Amino acid sequence: MENSRELLRFFDENQSFMDEQIKTGIEANRKSGAVFIFRDEQGNPLTDVHAEIHQQKHDFRFGANIFMLDELETDEKNGQYKNAFAELFNQATLPFFWSDLEPVQGQPRYAKNSPRIYRRPSTDLCVEFCEKNGIEPKMHCLNYGMWTPLWVPQDVQGTKRCLEKHMAELGERYADRIPAIEVTNETLHVENWDQTTGLNTLFFREPDYVEWSFEHARKYFPCNELIINEAPLMWADGFKYNRSAYYMLIERALSKGAPIDTIGMQFQAGGNPPAKLFDPVKIYQVLDQYAKLGKAIQISEVTIPMITHDEEGAELQAELIGKLYRLWFSHPAMSSIIYWNVADGYAHGAKPGDMEVAENRYRGGLLNFDMSPKPAYKVLKKLIHETWKTDLSLDSGSDSRIFMRGFHGEYSVTAFSGGKTAKTSIHLTKGAANRFEITLR
Repeated sequence: MENSRELLRFFDENQSFMDEQIKTGIEANRKSGAVFIFRDEQGNPLTDVHAEIHQQKHDFRFGANIFMLDELETDEKNGQYKNAFAELFNQATLPFFWSDLEPVQGQPRYAKNSPRIYRRPSTDLCVEFCEKNGIEPKMHCLNYGMWTPLWVPQDVQGTKRCLEKHMAELGERYADRIPAIEVTNETLHVENWDQTTGLNTLFFREPDYVEWSFEHARKYFPCNELIINEAPLMWADGFKYNRSAYYMLIERALSKGAPIDTIGMQFQAGGNPPAKLFDPVKIYQVLDQYAKLGKAIQISEVTIPMITHDEEGAELQAELIGKLYRLWFSHPAMSSIIYWNVADGYAHGAKPGDMEVAENRYRGGLLNFDMSPKPAYKVLKKLIHETWKTDLSLDSGSDSRIFMRGFHGEYSVTAFSGGKTAKTSIHLTKGAANRFEITLR
């Protein structure tokens, strides 16, 4: 375990930076002040008011992919998975991989009774789960070259015709139900650009691939958040300031009018990550550089492995996740952090429970294979639902006003004074006046 602790070296060496950045960043970027003014039914100021102010929802989005929804071996495990997801997250990444969503041309797998494909629950099922549990769904993704169906013509114009039809269908069905749309993914992360299986190489290599995709995404998703996403090429050695490949790709697309709203950055650490990947100063430099593009940033796919497959490895994973989430949460450009696989043993490229192959061997989930919570899950639950949540009991005394400062989001407010009461909901919004007048009756 001594070697494993090396992964924390840069956090330890930069502890003063971490302490100051997190404290000031979270206070400045994730919280705002508010004033409550209390009156009686005649509009007169009321004093000696007691108020219970409790945060109900976060504006900041914490999520994970939901690829294992109702995909587990037993009803009991499915229930545990859904409960764990809903208790922790307010955002979910949904599987819209075109080749699995429409493996047979003209027979898309939208409906809940669609033929099953592993790790690809039907999109209607996922959307309904999100709506039922107050979770924001995110589409992954509109045009992901690696997942183009084999029935799509192997010519650029033929591909564009089929893809635009696909976008139009998705927009008609989901534009009003899925706010966040990942438009392109991993355009820089293809090991062999000449491969043919599952990849339409001709269109993928077209210069306007990104720009065309965003132009047509905006046509069919006019009011949605449009996201560009990329593999973790922007961290550590991949960071070259404004000459970083991903930075230049986005900069070029924006200059050509691509309506990009949000920049997605994966943080998939793999199975044997170098310590320099976890350098907080360098991570902040990356975020500061990309923030210069003037767009929101989300950490779109997080996987932190267990370096050793024992209790110490689980504790180290939890410690790394806690430090990273605090750092990311403090940055002003950040809008969302999305963990990747919720449970161990169900990752891409491996059979369920086979922990020795493909991504399963990383043991990068927040739950064990039996759905019991790992230390990492408990760390995130404490951060999101305790440390970063505002619950206050305040008294106005001789004043008719109460001042507060809290995390951005929705609140319930209950006020009492001399037998009069009021119950209401308010939204504490970043950059707003946040002045609320409440009448007690």
